[in-house]
Amino acid sequence: MTALDMVQDGSPVMKSGETPSPESARISRLFGWIVLAIMTAFLINNYLTYWQDLPGIAPIYGGAANGSLPLLWSWLQLAVYGALVLGAVAYVLKNSRTLRQDSVRICSINAFLIRAAFFAVLIVGFVDSVISFLRIEDLLPLLTGQDLADDLGKSRFRGAYVHMPLIGLSVIIAAFTRTLGFTWLALLVVVAELLIVIGRFVFSYEQAFLADLVRFWYAALFLFASAYTLLEEGHVRVDVFYAGLTTRTKGYVNAIGSVVLGMSLCTVILVIGMGGKQNIINSPILTYEVTQAGFGLYVKYLMAGFLGVFAVSMMVQFVAYFLDAIADIVGEPGGRDHENHSVQ
Repeated sequence: MTALDMVQDGSPVMKSGETPSPESARISRLFGWIVLAIMTAFLINNYLTYWQDLPGIAPIYGGAANGSLPLLWSWLQLAVYGALVLGAVAYVLKNSRTLRQDSVRICSINAFLIRAAFFAVLIVGFVDSVISFLRIEDLLPLLTGQDLADDLGKSRFRGAYVHMPLIGLSVIIAAFTRTLGFTWLALLVVVAELLIVIGRFVFSYEQAFLADLVRFWYAALFLFASAYTLLEEGHVRVDVFYAGLTTRTKGYVNAIGSVVLGMSLCTVILVIGMGGKQNIINSPILTYEVTQAGFGLYVKYLMAGFLGVFAVSMMVQFVAYFLDAIADIVGEPGGRDHENHSVQ
């Protein structure tokens, strides 16, 4: 069980005579879940448009279509947004969960996403390193045959038939474990760097895939751990004024900051990175882009996707943080002590 999975519970923070407003809580919950619904619909439509060659929703508003399919497909894609937003509204109206309960549930969803991403980079990194090493030493044809060895030297083949199944396996593993191994990933980065040093200065052996592995794991460590760090209050905060504020005022600061600074940043990353076929996230992934380092790892396209994982996980966590902040404002029990990084 990790901190991302913890249920925040504790003593009430509301003042005498104050009662939480069910209406304001419901509006805030609606906002949070609708934001997540729109983001999910955007990601689904990105896949349908650029991987399955559907036209996208742009033709509805006079924009250019992707491919030549009829306009009906655009309306069906637009309906994905409507269906998910209606689902979010129905979820909020159907139950009477508190803001903090919703915040914890969203954190749990995010924990699953980050676990899956962690295991994906761990497993893909190991497997791709083995393949690259065997190719360098000309051992791969002996194990797989010449035809398969040649195919494994092509980024599209290795990405589609090696990396993608391993990512699917990682999702399954994430569903059955509750551990987040950022500490282990940091250790593996150090071990990989140590292997480079020993290989270079002791055995005079250096290969590009080892440096690629370090960059691959370090980028994942930095970007995937950001949402976890946000929950743990580990990001740098300028406390000159914040430390002296009341719990309710801190709630306003955190709620406004989550929307204006946090969610807006994640939105910009997703729109700019995935708004078109040639954008900085979509383009490398669609072409299975690799480095020009000969027998290096074939994971550059996945590293472009790290930015998308960062934006999605941070958006989810900012929604959870926003709901927790609104709970502080309305005086809902179980608030977090933002100075001691623990629940009250």
